[in-house]
Amino acid sequence: QVQFVESGGGSVQPGGSLRLSCAASGLSFTIRDMAWYRQAPGKARVWITTATKDGRTMYADSAQGRFTISRDNAKNTVSLQMNSLQPEDTAVYYCNQNPPDARAWGQGTRVTVSS
Repeated sequence: QVQFVESGGGSVQPGGSLRLSCAASGLSFTIRDMAWYRQAPGKARVWITTATKDGRTMYADSAQGRFTISRDNAKNTVSLQMNSLQPEDTAVYYCNQNPPDARAWGQGTRVTVSS
C-alpha cells in the first residue's frame, strides 16, 4: 500500500519560510519521480514541483526561484523548502508521485501565509 505522510506546515507571515517533509512508503521510491502539489481554498489541486528519479528538478512558475525540492533516496523522503512566502501560497500541500497515484493522496500539510 502506497502511503505519503506530509508534515511541516504552519502559519507564517509574508516573506517567511517553511520546510515541508514527506515520508513515502509502499513503493519503489528510487525509481519514481516525486512531486509536491497544493490545493488552495476553493481551487483545484495543482502541481508545484518535481524531483525526478535521475536527479532533475522542475518547477511551476509560481514556485520557480522561491521553492526548492529535494529527495533523500536512502530515507524515502522528499522535502520542499519554501522561501519568500506570500498569501497566495496559502494552501494544503501534498506529496505524491508524478504522475500522481490517485489512491495514495495523504492528508497533506496546511500552510497559511498572512500578516
